[in-house]
Amino acid sequence: MLKPFQTNSTIMRSMLLVTFQAPAEDVDRIMRAVTAVAPLTMGNYDSNSYQSDAGIERYRPLQGAAAGAETGLRERPGVVEVSFEIENDAVNTDQIERIVEAIFQAHSYQEPVIRIRPILSSRSRGLDDSANPNRWWNTTGDWKKREQVG
Repeated sequence: MLKPFQTNSTIMRSMLLVTFQAPAEDVDRIMRAVTAVAPLTMGNYDSNSYQSDAGIERYRPLQGAAAGAETGLRERPGVVEVSFEIENDAVNTDQIERIVEAIFQAHSYQEPVIRIRPILSSRSRGLDDSANPNRWWNTTGDWKKREQVG
């Protein structure tokens, strides 16, 4: 594993990448359960996660499966992968356990696919880059119109 480091603009921090697979219709329920345990903060943003486009999950239920044993392979369309990051430190050991339990309890599957990987992830050093011509606020704007809080 690479060691955390800094550049002029970025701090590369030790994080855990949590991913799970689920039917697209389950994701909002699962993510509400996750963010009740962890705010998923990145700088001045929270509830940060990524959801892939839908794919096809393949599996065959065996003896002991909730569906009962089957001989044929099942294909379920509409399954996505969701990922998010949390701090990789001893303080968050209890939090990662609570996140995994939240995913499991909110998931519709008997055997949810949950993975945790150590990564380095970038965080802005908070420099003033308001004049950077590549930033969305200096080009065509954000992908969604701004909603004011409070």
